[in-house]
Amino acid sequence: MNELAIAFGLFLFIEGILYAIFPAKMKNMLKKLEFVKDSQLRTGGLIFSIIGFIIIYYIKS
Repeated sequence: MNELAIAFGLFLFIEGILYAIFPAKMKNMLKKLEFVKDSQLRTGGLIFSIIGFIIIYYIKS
């Protein structure tokens, strides 16, 4: 459970840094997200989830 809290904190840190360093680019990217199809977002999310799982699996073993 401790590792999950650390991972969540790291996620928030990285997201916060991106918005702090590149606020205009992040706003522009979020506007463009409106035009992406739901199926493309779903596929991208699934791919990133699998990549994240593989990374965690190899680090833990």
